[in-house]
Amino acid sequence: MDSSFSNLIAGFEEFKESTKIEIPLGEKRKFIQPSSLKSPKLEELMTFFIDWINATLKQDHVVVQSLEEDLYDGLVLHLLLEHLTKVKLDVEEIALSTSVQKQKLRVVLDRVNQFLQVTEDDHLNWNVDLIHNKDLVATLHLLVAISKHFRPDVTLPENVYLETLILEIDKTGIKTTKHLEYITEKRDDEEQNQTPEADQINDLFKLGPDKVRVVQQALLHFVNKHLEGLGVTVKDLGTQFSNGVILILLIGQLEDYFIHLSEYYLNPSDVKEKLHNVSYVLELLEDRGLLTYPINPQDIVNLDMKATVRILHCLFAKYKDKSISCSMKNKFQTS
Repeated sequence: MDSSFSNLIAGFEEFKESTKIEIPLGEKRKFIQPSSLKSPKLEELMTFFIDWINATLKQDHVVVQSLEEDLYDGLVLHLLLEHLTKVKLDVEEIALSTSVQKQKLRVVLDRVNQFLQVTEDDHLNWNVDLIHNKDLVATLHLLVAISKHFRPDVTLPENVYLETLILEIDKTGIKTTKHLEYITEKRDDEEQNQTPEADQINDLFKLGPDKVRVVQQALLHFVNKHLEGLGVTVKDLGTQFSNGVILILLIGQLEDYFIHLSEYYLNPSDVKEKLHNVSYVLELLEDRGLLTYPINPQDIVNLDMKATVRILHCLFAKYKDKSISCSMKNKFQTS
């Protein structure tokens, strides 16, 4: 066992003894390695969230100093969601008792999940109990998901993780499992050096929302130009690609062939079917040498705007000339 394990377990045993904490036989508990809390990237991410929340809630005179300590009762999340969605929630603003706080959190998280188009069946990294128990890992996962959806123009630091130790008590003693919990997108240096397109997309999102909107409009025009023959119109770049269906139809139009319905779900009913569709899209792109940057299908399903722009950019870069020729063809046909 390495020294970091020994130190963490020793610290846990000391904490357990000093607080008389009891872990029932067979139950698992997760603890954060204290040294990982000092990561500069983690501090950068947490500072961003604190500054973003405080700026958003400035008129409410709310000041957040600690994410896990200030968000657990649902008040800050409630106000933040109302500001981001312009939708009022039917909950008490101040919740003092544990039961009322959890009920409020339930309402807030249910509404968040609706906007993210996810459910608890999707094995989410957050839930009422975790947030109310001031679980930093769950709180960060939740804030990353919220910021990706409502602030897609913001580039979060990559490779942010927390080192955790999962402890389980059994008849033989303490079982330990070391785990790196990635909070933001995981990329290694080799990937970064070999994918110049990724740098272009990253640089685009750093230029601000106005520049991003210009590119989004260009991609929207490109997509609709090739889908008009199917009677399909895309109005929202951020949501209409999440189930993979329109991407599959678009590839079929660009490649001039019909993709058999047995290959994908035309009306996906859950996240599993959406992931199947998006994974199939990525396979098609990879087979044709178009996928110049590793894209996580979960990001597309989770409405990650940057991932959506990347996948559409792959198609645009390859078929933009075809788009021009189609435009000229249509012009002659209508003249």
